[in-house]
Amino acid sequence: MGWWRIGTDTLAGSGFVLSPLAETVASLKTLHAGAMTHPGERAWLDRHLAAYRERLAAEPLDALLVRAAIGPTWNADFLTPTPSGDRERSFEEEVGAVLATEPADAVAQLAVAIGGPVPEPLRSARDLPRRLAGVLGWVWRETVLPEWARRRRVLQADVTARTARLSREGWAAALDELVPGRTRWLGDGRLQVNTRDYPARSFKKGRLLLVPVTPATGWVSWEGAERSAIVYPCAGVLADTAGPVVPEALATLLGPARAGVLVRLGSPLSTSQLVALTGQGLGSVGRHLKVLLDAGLVRRGRAGRSVLYEWTEAGAVLVRAQRRHAGDPRPGAPRGGGRSL
Repeated sequence: MGWWRIGTDTLAGSGFVLSPLAETVASLKTLHAGAMTHPGERAWLDRHLAAYRERLAAEPLDALLVRAAIGPTWNADFLTPTPSGDRERSFEEEVGAVLATEPADAVAQLAVAIGGPVPEPLRSARDLPRRLAGVLGWVWRETVLPEWARRRRVLQADVTARTARLSREGWAAALDELVPGRTRWLGDGRLQVNTRDYPARSFKKGRLLLVPVTPATGWVSWEGAERSAIVYPCAGVLADTAGPVVPEALATLLGPARAGVLVRLGSPLSTSQLVALTGQGLGSVGRHLKVLLDAGLVRRGRAGRSVLYEWTEAGAVLVRAQRRHAGDPRPGAPRGGGRSL
């Protein structure tokens, strides 16, 4: 397994950060794979996969570069630079790290990603960083930017939920749950970051950054010993913004918007998470929750500084009965889960 030794100073300075570039790289990896893991990704792929393939077909060297940079077990370092961590930066600021890569360094990094010789057309090219930045710029402008406001709300909701868990149960629990089955706090300052047989690394100082993305992918990166990052897929209940189907009869009974809030509360969620998932405004979600609370269909509890809502037994019975009536046999709402790095 791959693990890092994390110093107490590093852990104390750790934190979550949003990265438009990481979201773009994750989206590029999804387009490259051409496969989805939840309905939200399926709709997104249907909209953009053909145009992405046309973009690469028009630039064969770009297509070869992407295939080389996204290796079977390792990404080329200049594809996945470590976020700065001092503040959330724009895509244009972050992609500067890709452009700043020396062409010779880019070829060496591609060799690591490929695990063997770099194809001759790439060895001869003198503009690989510029080309990769161009592909990333296209993915950002055409596929991520149009829905970045929604994705950013989803990412912020994930950070809110994990920060609440961190304050309630500490770093060990928060890191264990980052990517279940992959990341794990081993004790004695050791953090498992994946299940691959990589050499251990030591980060006794500097910062550990935790970077959520909405596609179901992830990776680790570092900038010397001063800054490291774990890019992880946000919880499935958040990433799949298509959400559970609202039974028609329940929508008639409560109204579509209020029913949309209720059906999502089979797992505890905060108000900000519900805003991200439903696309409704904060005031609207708050009003729906008050009605559902007064009706005894949901209850609320505190987790650290966050207030979480979930079904009461009456709420669970109502939703499940409506689903059975509509021919949906599921006993409850789908629960979130991590996916492998």
